Amino acid sequence: MKTNFFYNLGKNKLFPIYRSLTGRGNAKTLEIIKKNIGNLKILKFSSGSKVFDWQVPSEWNVKDACLIDKYNKKIIDFKRNNLHLVGYSMPLKKKLNKNQILKHLHSLPNQPNAIPYVTSYYKKYWGFCVTEKQKKIIKTKYKKNDKFKVKINTVFNKRGKMLVGEYLLKGKSSQEILISTYMCHPSLANDNLSGILVSLNLINHFKKIKNLKKTIRFVFLPETIGSIAYLNKNLRILKKNTIGGFNLTCLGNDAQHSFIQSKYGSSPSDLALTEAYKKLKIKAKKYSFLERGSDERQFNSPGIDLPITTVCRSKFEKFKEYHTSLDNFNFIKPKALNDSFKVIKTSVELMMNKHYPRSKILCEPFMSKRGMYPTISKKDNIYLSKNLLNFLQYSDGKNDLFSISKLIKLSFNETKNCSKILKKYHLIDY
Repeated sequence: MKTNFFYNLGKNKLFPIYRSLTGRGNAKTLEIIKKNIGNLKILKFSSGSKVFDWQVPSEWNVKDACLIDKYNKKIIDFKRNNLHLVGYSMPLKKKLNKNQILKHLHSLPNQPNAIPYVTSYYKKYWGFCVTEKQKKIIKTKYKKNDKFKVKINTVFNKRGKMLVGEYLLKGKSSQEILISTYMCHPSLANDNLSGILVSLNLINHFKKIKNLKKTIRFVFLPETIGSIAYLNKNLRILKKNTIGGFNLTCLGNDAQHSFIQSKYGSSPSDLALTEAYKKLKIKAKKYSFLERGSDERQFNSPGIDLPITTVCRSKFEKFKEYHTSLDNFNFIKPKALNDSFKVIKTSVELMMNKHYPRSKILCEPFMSKRGMYPTISKKDNIYLSKNLLNFLQYSDGKNDLFSISKLIKLSFNETKNCSKILKKYHLIDY
């Protein structure tokens, strides 16, 4: 376990990097991840390419951005804090008066010392983010017709790329547990980097284990558009193999653990996570899928139907530091990250050690040709065959043996026996 190492990596190397949906910062982030875990595959999605109902945006990079007052002094400077620029701001070099500037300044009146994190990904716009105190100084110090120089040096590349990192730990079974986290935010420690750091710790832990029972797939992607593009490319294999998994976010602050259930609240990952909290004696707050807001939206969407659960400490939008400059490395703690790591590690281990039978035959199999169903239909000789067929009805990779035993109203031992028989005849795998 290398919680402190990854914490320091995040604080010293990853936190200062400017990240967005695309751009050099994302490439640099993935390079650092690859250097520390090895074997990271970097996928590239071309700007403009269609992914389901969406389109991959132009690659966007920032060279510099500042606001200069009439005294030729930089009063807002991207290089001082990379949250100062609205994400995906268009380039601009222009003189504007105070009122024109104020229309493009974003602040938080209820948090006067915080710089907000603001983006405009899909509509052309420019703007700066400042503390409420900075905004008040501009309002009071300068006259109505005072001129300001806006310098925003950004570049949009319609032939650019959006990057996604993928790390696969292959197990004995083709069944997969998906671990997803996002890397599209700039210098925000809890809402962004905490998920990356816990993922790195999980990779470091599980890659040392020989003969993993199941495969674990880790992805590092831009939120929403990144998961949509990744699903568009890999949906067939994901639908075939994924039994469940976890979207990781906001895991570093010292607050009550919480999670957002998958769509129906009864997936293998929902159940494993609940069992892990109980095993670790942790009281966690449960949120319905109706309160979703991260990539659990995409994974659980109709037609996608990957039962992914989102794991947090404080849920996004539920802590005052959320999407502000206050979400820094003073806000998150190594112990909180380590506790989050333990919860997800335990959940993954629980899923690893359970069988989730999946039928290998499309529709109901012809049991008689295998000698598994009586050729003469009589009232008393179809009991076992009926149990086997009932077992197969719930062998969709979403139910473990305990769940199936409850569904088909058999003892656990009888259900285990059905599993052995069906495995022997190659009608299920797990």
